[in-house]
Formats: sequence, C-alpha cells, structure tokens
Amino acid sequence: MSTLLNRSCPAPLKHSTIQLAHGGGGRLMRQLIEEVFLEPPPALAWTERHDSAVVPLGTERLALTTDSYVVTPRFFPGGDIGKLAVYGTVNDLVMSGARPLYLSAGFILEEGLAMEELRRVVASMREAARECGVRLVTGDTKVVDRGKADGLFINTSGAGHVPEGRSVHPRRVRPGDAVLVSGDVGQHGIAVLSVREGLAFETPVQSDCSPLTPLVEALFSAGVDVHALRDTTRGGLASALNELALDGGVSVLLEETSVPVNEAVSGACELLGLDPLYVACEGRMVAFVPEPQAEVALAALRGHPLGVAAARIGRVTEGPAGRVSLRTRLGGHRLLDLLSGEQLPRIC
Repeated sequence: MSTLLNRSCPAPLKHSTIQLAHGGGGRLMRQLIEEVFLEPPPALAWTERHDSAVVPLGTERLALTTDSYVVTPRFFPGGDIGKLAVYGTVNDLVMSGARPLYLSAGFILEEGLAMEELRRVVASMREAARECGVRLVTGDTKVVDRGKADGLFINTSGAGHVPEGRSVHPRRVRPGDAVLVSGDVGQHGIAVLSVREGLAFETPVQSDCSPLTPLVEALFSAGVDVHALRDTTRGGLASALNELALDGGVSVLLEETSVPVNEAVSGACELLGLDPLYVACEGRMVAFVPEPQAEVALAALRGHPLGVAAARIGRVTEGPAGRVSLRTRLGGHRLLDLLSGEQLPRIC
C-alpha cells in the first residue's frame, strides 16, 4: 500500500525538476502548460484550452488531438492500455463536437516485453477502433533498453470532422446553464487501483472505459444547443469542472446529492480515504446545456446504454471565474479546488 495514494502531492510551488504531479491534471499541470508550453512566444501555435484543437481546412473544420497512455497495470477490469488509447483520443475529439475519423499510434516498447502481451494490446486497439468507426492509418514503433521504460507506452493522435453549425467550447458556458454528467463517477480509478494494489472489494469495480461518441451524437440529434463538453479523466469530475469554469470565466455550483456514485466505488473511496469527485473516469463526460433544454438532453443521454445513469448535478452561477463549490448533503458549502496533482497517478 506504500504506493497507493499520491497524497504527498507537492504544493503548487516552483520546481526545478518535473514531478509526478505535473502529469496529474491538477494545478501543477496547468502551471506547467502555462509557464513552459504557452510562455511567449508559445511553443503551441494553437492555444485554445480544449480537449482538441479545431482548425480550418478549406471551408471545413478539422479537430486534432494527441495523448499518451502510461497506465499501470496495462490490463485492468473492464479494459486495457490499448482500448484506453483508442477511446481516450476518440473522446478528446468528440468533446469538441467532432466526428472522429482517423487515428495514428506510436509505441514505445521496452526490451523484454512479451510478444503475446503486445499482440493482445494491438488486437484490443483494433477492436476498439472498429467499435468507434475510426481507422488506424499510421504508426511508429521504438524499442528502448531494458529498464528504460515501463514495458509499453502508447501515443495516439486523432483527426475528426466538425460538422457545420457545431460550436462546443468553454467560452460558450453561461450563468444559468445546467450541468449534466453522463453516468456514475470514479469507476476507472478504483478499478485500476484494485489491480495495482491487489485489493479485493465485496463488489468488484469495472472501469467505465468506453467511447463517448454515441452520447454526444445523441445530444446533437435531439437538437440540444450544447455549450461545452469535457471528459472526466485525470482528476475526475471536480478537476474537469474546475478547468471549464476557469476557461469559461464562470462559477459552478454542484449538488452533492445529485452526483451519481455507485455503492462499490463509494465504499472503496470511504475505505481508502479518497474523494470520488476527484477519481478518474474514462467513459464519462460533463455537458453544459441551456437550462430550458436540460430535460431533453437528459432524455437523450439516458436513451443510450452508456448514459442510463446520466444526471443533472448542478448549474452555472454568477461569481468569480473558476470557482467550483459543492452544496453538501447537510446543506453546507465546500469549495472544490484543483488538486496540486492527482490522488492516483498512472491511471491513464
């Protein structure tokens, strides 16, 4: 259990070396992006804060994204690193309203990795791509010396088409918007943790690892004017809402009694001292929609098997930009701030 929790996340101070918490999706990661990659002149030409960049291509719009996957263990209840790499990049594309089309895959392999394990991962990626309706069209392989990596790392990049008329961005969030979540939170992080640490819960927890394309398309098909979307990966629900509130310049008020957390995840978090609002998901998203369309949006989400537990969990309020607060079961209020790092590292 010594490596179980990353509770010793360093405070958001200046560091002369990279810390594990710099990759956790919290305050230190945001600081790293702002002070290194976006420091003038920015290393990134496209500095919009979104899960993917939307760029013009003639008269059309193209969404581009890239992500790397370093999860340990590589196989966990409900998924594996290959499936995670495909779903994760597809989900980053659909969070900007795009329809995913193509993926690339880069593999960093450590000398000694079992060939059979690599075959299993590639087969899983192939099946996940088929399920998502995307094509893996190019790739790269590098092999490093034994001990120089952790077996297998994967980078996937994706491209998708943004249909005309879609504008999904944190800047569109407005006070009064309803905040929806597509399902119960925290399953992926607890599922990975259970295998990593050899924990056995009374009710086994499966990762929620899944593609979000059908849920997003269901919202648009129902005519919902989706203002913003974000998948709740590193840092979980609370971190995703903090990012959207900061980038959208708004405040968000959550209702604790409305946030769906299944009994097994709730029990595991209570036992381990974790807050399920900060535990990673890999098949959940939040959606900001106009209040008058909230019920239509919920019906659209619940009409798909991946969204049956969708819920309205809060609303956007007037207030300081970036403030996310929680009305507790007892009627009090609690600030949900960005963590410095992450409760559970290496979960995606």
